[in-house]
Amino acid sequence: MSTEASTDERASILLVDDMEDNLVALEAVLGSLNEPLVRARSGEEAMKALLRQRFAVVLLDIRMPGMDGFETAANIKRLDQTKDVPIIFLTGTDSDAGYAFRGYATGAADYLTKPFDPWVLRAKVTVFLDLHRKNRQLERILAREQAQFDELADRLRAIERHLAAGGVADAADLRRHVRHMEDLLREMRRGRGL
Repeated sequence: MSTEASTDERASILLVDDMEDNLVALEAVLGSLNEPLVRARSGEEAMKALLRQRFAVVLLDIRMPGMDGFETAANIKRLDQTKDVPIIFLTGTDSDAGYAFRGYATGAADYLTKPFDPWVLRAKVTVFLDLHRKNRQLERILAREQAQFDELADRLRAIERHLAAGGVADAADLRRHVRHMEDLLREMRRGRGL
């Protein structure tokens, strides 16, 4: 999929770091993806941003004053609204295996040490952007199918109420309802490739 997406499919990326230089570097590396980049200078700011909007991925520094990256990640994973947002830890500390283990144990999808290879970071973020878009498309398909199922159920309940009231639906009206339900079922099967 192209990194240029329609406005409807744009996927925001949350950049969390207390150092201005690091945020500028991340924006330089990820700017070519043409997706909204949102800055947060602390774990607290990151949580506020996550509660305001959806993000495809969070790039999270570990060492920050106040709420550090591990605590921020734990809070992200604790909330239903944000628990599925992938986190890539970025840290300037040495590649201590204990930090990496703690990052993954906290729920990180990946862990990179600074200085990182810009191509590698862009490639990893692109994977999460694509997954985010596919999830959004799936949500739209499921919502459309749910609406179609609801319409079928409403029509069936209307017929059932009519019959329960002792009325006999005239044949033309009943055929019209049945044809409409068959059309909806065919459309749903086409949408699923059945």
